[in-house]
Amino acid sequence: MDIEKLEEKFLNYSKALSRLKESLERDESDDIVLDAVIQRFEFTYELSWKLLKAYLSFNGIAEVRTLREAFKEAFAAGLLNEGNVWIDMLEDRNRTSHTYDEAEARAIYEKVKSEYYTILHHLKESIGRELE
Repeated sequence: MDIEKLEEKFLNYSKALSRLKESLERDESDDIVLDAVIQRFEFTYELSWKLLKAYLSFNGIAEVRTLREAFKEAFAAGLLNEGNVWIDMLEDRNRTSHTYDEAEARAIYEKVKSEYYTILHHLKESIGRELE
């Protein structure tokens, strides 16, 4: 992994995070906004672990193959402080991908808005500082 690929993954993640923020700022009474937030959350979450994988590889910390390995190694390396929240996000991301239940979607939307976005943003800040 070279620095250009890592920076590209960081840029893609940053863009996805920005799009998630945009959707969170819209009127949540519109069902389309709820759907957009969940879809953007799923996409941003996928990019987060790919960014972590690239970062860990670039820094020679670990070669990870799975999402759980990436989070475990990133937590051990001090990139993530909220290990349990990342696992909660994984579980919610998996729930949104396999079924659609409006009450569950609303609950996940609330978690994205109140907690998950902040955690995802912290990852951007942590890796951004490392890339400066």
